[in-house]
Parts: sequence; C-alpha cells; structure tokens
Amino acid sequence: MSHNSATPKSARAALTAKSAARIELAIDDLTLGPYGVGRHQGRAVLVPNAAPGDVLEITPAQSRSDYWVARLERIVAAGSVRRHAPCAYLPRCGGCDWQHIAYAEQTAAKARLIAGEFKRGLGVELDPDGLVVPAPAEFGYRSRVRVKAGADGAVGFFELGSNRLVAVDRCLVGEDLDFGPARGLAGILGPGVIEIEIVKSGERQVLIADLDRRAKPDIDRVARLMAANGAVAGVILRADGSRFVSGEAAIAIELEPGLTLRADADAFTQVNHALNRQLIAAVMELARIESGVSVLDLFCGAGNFSLPAARRGAQVMGVDADARAIYAAQRNAHELGLHDARFFALRAQTMGPFLLRAGYRPQVAVLDPPRSGARELMKTIAALGAERVVYVSCNAATLIRDLRLLTGDGYVISAVKAFDFFPNTHHCEVMAVLT
Repeated sequence: MSHNSATPKSARAALTAKSAARIELAIDDLTLGPYGVGRHQGRAVLVPNAAPGDVLEITPAQSRSDYWVARLERIVAAGSVRRHAPCAYLPRCGGCDWQHIAYAEQTAAKARLIAGEFKRGLGVELDPDGLVVPAPAEFGYRSRVRVKAGADGAVGFFELGSNRLVAVDRCLVGEDLDFGPARGLAGILGPGVIEIEIVKSGERQVLIADLDRRAKPDIDRVARLMAANGAVAGVILRADGSRFVSGEAAIAIELEPGLTLRADADAFTQVNHALNRQLIAAVMELARIESGVSVLDLFCGAGNFSLPAARRGAQVMGVDADARAIYAAQRNAHELGLHDARFFALRAQTMGPFLLRAGYRPQVAVLDPPRSGARELMKTIAALGAERVVYVSCNAATLIRDLRLLTGDGYVISAVKAFDFFPNTHHCEVMAVLT
C-alpha cells in the first residue's frame, strides 16, 4: 500500500463528508504494522487497536491514494482472538500495538503475513506452519527499553502516530526494569533530554541518556543519583558526539552456553536474549559454520554472530561502523582466545568493495543491517561469490527488496525462519539463507 500523505481534493471532500457518519467495519486480517484491515465499498480501511474477526464502529480519519486510515470508535463485536490487554497504559501507549491479540494469533498472523510478503515480493512459497519461532515469554522479555522524557521529568512512550507522551511507571514487556531511576535522571537533566534507555545489567541497570544542545547536565548530581540508588550500575550521557560515563557501563550477555559477550551498554545488542540464542544457533546450523570456513560478518556489532562462529573454528572477518562495538568484539575475541577473528571499524558499504578489489572471497556472508536494509551492498555481496548468504532483518519490506537483488544475481533462497523477538508488537526478526 502507498503511504503517500498527499490527499487529493476529491478524496478530502469525501473524507469530510464521511467523517460526519460512523461506519461499521469487519476486520479481516492484520498488517505488518499497527493496524487491522477491513474493506468498505471496495477500499481497504486500516484501523489501529483492531483484531481479526472484530466488527468495529469506525470514523474515517485520513485518506490515502488507495486506502483509508480510520479511528476506532466502538467495538461492536469482538473477534475470537481479541483479549483484554493486561497493560494499564493501553490503548493510549503506542508501544505494544498487538497486545490486545491472543499471543498464539500474534505468531500465526506474523507467519501468515511474512509468507504473503515473500509470495508477493519474490514468488517464493513459504509454509506458515512453523515459520515463526515463538518467544519463550511474551512479557518481561526486553533487556533494554527506550523511553521518552517529558519536561516535568516524566518518562514513557508516545501515543501511536503522535509525539504526545504517555507517562508510565513500568512496562510489562521490560525485564524487571525499574523506571524510577530514569525519572530521577530525567528530572536532573531537564528539558534537554531526548530519550533515556534503560538497560538490564545483571540485577541492576545502566541508564543511557541522549541529550540535545540545550542540556547542561549537572555531572555531580548524576553521580550522586547513581551512588544513592543501588539499582543503577552506571549512567552514560551522550550529546553532540561527546560521551560521559559514571559508574560501570558494561553489560554481559550469554550468546550460547559457555560464551558470554561483554560490551558497553550503549553498543547495539539484541533485546530478547532467549530468542537471540535460538537465532544464533539457527544461523550457525543453516550457514554450516564449522572449522576452517571463512565468514564475512557485515554489521557485526559487538560480535553476536562473529564470536560463536569463531568459537567453532571459522575464520571470521567482522565489519561494523560503530568503533565502540568493534572494540568490544576485539576485546571479547582476545579474552576468549579466538585468534581467527578479526574486526574492522568501517562502514560495510566501504569495506565490501575494498574486499572485492583485494580478492577476498568468503565461503559464508552474514549480514544483519539496520531497518533501512543494505540495498547498496547487494551487488558487492553477489560479486564476492559466497557459497551461502545469511541475511537477518527486523524489516520484512527492506529484506525482500534486497533479496530480490540477490536472487536476480543468481542466488536461490534455501531457507527462511522468523523469530518473534518482539511479542505484543507487529515487529519480527526474519532470517533468510541463500545459496
């Protein structure tokens, strides 16, 4: 569907006319987004906080070129998969957009939608049955939560589609995270706080505050806050490229039995540790990582895949633009005695062509890019000629866009598996293996 915000005059007029009257709508399915979808007079209608099988009373709110976005006014009849969302902050909070849907249906819907995307985008038939690995727990799974800060020291999440803050005291999907210290930090830092990330660190937590130019943090007060609160292991303040650390900012993450990664709390790490271990195991198995295999790990971060691969005897080259993450990967490899793992702090888009010119040819290429994907790297990946490519993504749309380029250059999709890293939201981690 197009998401062009331009509204033609005729559509605006129709929208104004329809807005005076409510419409009854049956919800047929979900989107890979925060909406349920139904049809009215042949046009798709997207409704937030909807569940398959619902009959809703709605008011059209926005018109797009080929669909409406509507506002939910009343649930006429609840579908069989709708449940009462246990979070007290819903439906105002925009964080958990699928929490009102029974968890079994959440994973079934993700499987159905991902299979549909692969069919439409690539012509690949996937069996939805067993496609998505469910999370061991649908609540308390996030090891890190990013909150917005209000001018009065409140912290919370924005409402769906707005920048209105919903102040919260706790989050059901957070792993025993205490929001009190974050509120205290927001109060100390004042209006210059953009957001604060609360990161689990054993029995304690690390707070990471991103500040704008207005912020004039009182470092002494920040240090006293940390010292006075036993739940806070450390505080990291970041602004305009500068970084101040008070206390212990490192965290430890078990990647697999006997292998623990240690990195600064503000280096990228996956939020769902239990499912991350299952993802790592799947990558190692399906990419056939073993002794002597050469592996290029692009967007490697602190070594989420690189270190397990090197532990199996693979010759690993990890690349990431985050110098702090690369330093953590190098330090971990050294401490673990993984001498066949090398790491480089460069943009993958720069390193890829350099390796191509240097004649480097890995047997396996692994990439886990940000949500925007890695379209500009696909030609380079194909030219490197790896026997197996493993692409991990949290955005099915950019994943399929990039896979279309790889399959156009002769690669064939041999396996697809999804992991529900983010229960109670529409997000999902998808892994595709190509040969």
